[in-house]
Amino acid sequence: MPLTVVGGSGVGRPIIRLATTDDAAEVSAIYAPAVNGSIISFETEPPTEDEMRRRIVTTLERFPWLVLERGGRVSGYAYAAEHHSRAAYQWCVDVSAYVHEDERRAGVGRALYRSLVSILVMQGFYNAYAGIALPNPASVGLHESFGFRPVGVYREAGYKLGAWHDVGWWQLALRERDNAPEPPVNLPAVMEYDGLKAALASGVTPDG
Repeated sequence: MPLTVVGGSGVGRPIIRLATTDDAAEVSAIYAPAVNGSIISFETEPPTEDEMRRRIVTTLERFPWLVLERGGRVSGYAYAAEHHSRAAYQWCVDVSAYVHEDERRAGVGRALYRSLVSILVMQGFYNAYAGIALPNPASVGLHESFGFRPVGVYREAGYKLGAWHDVGWWQLALRERDNAPEPPVNLPAVMEYDGLKAALASGVTPDG
């Protein structure tokens, strides 16, 4: 369903757009709490603004990196990444979404995923996967409400904050299977597609 504003500090009509390097500072600030004192991310040091800028640029060479902006502030972001480097995995991506602490439970994550998935389908991907360090009921709830289904658990896969943690994996089928699939195209190839603007807006428009 499209974004429904039920709280948070953002004002004005939300928009979803491709990230730019100018978003690096706000994206870094949203991500840092997932690293500091949390098992949400298995990183142990929050990336610097310069490092986040580099990640955005590198990701956009192949995959979408989206931000939801409202009232001139980034409320959250979502992106896709390579699932595996082997050729037979080329139709699969990993996806992640992070939401500003003040904007949680306002539909931001679902809105971002709706737009992200629309673009991934345009690119020709078939499967999206989400790895979630456990326990994380909020992330599990977000993904399952969007249609992701659990497919397995890596037991005690990561050590952080003095304990071993499982990582659960969830899968979303993006399209019907084709026995002769065309290779997915990189993000720049869809930048001029007629449907790109609608795909970006699909998470926040009433008829999306």
